[in-house]
Amino acid sequence: MGSSRTSVRATRHRIAAVLATVVRIVGGLAVLILVAHVVLTLGDANPANAITKLVASWADRLQIGFRGLFTPADARTGVVVNYGLAAAFWLVVTWIVVRLLQRLT
Repeated sequence: MGSSRTSVRATRHRIAAVLATVVRIVGGLAVLILVAHVVLTLGDANPANAITKLVASWADRLQIGFRGLFTPADARTGVVVNYGLAAAFWLVVTWIVVRLLQRLT
């Protein structure tokens, strides 16, 4: 009976570790895409370029309502602030979820 509990604990630990890794990767990719969009915007990347379009498309999906939250006169400042906040949000949420998953072990 003791080895059964150990086996269940070990399995739960492995599952939580895998889930934490997946969450860390997904959250990191979300932050990376949002930051890439900000960098491309600040660098005056060609909006007709396929890479710029792809990054902007994904960033729009990941911004979760932060786009248009602040509306400064300069549109580039708006992108930095709003998408930057979205990136910070993803970073904090990812950190919290990973910590919660690690506590399950």
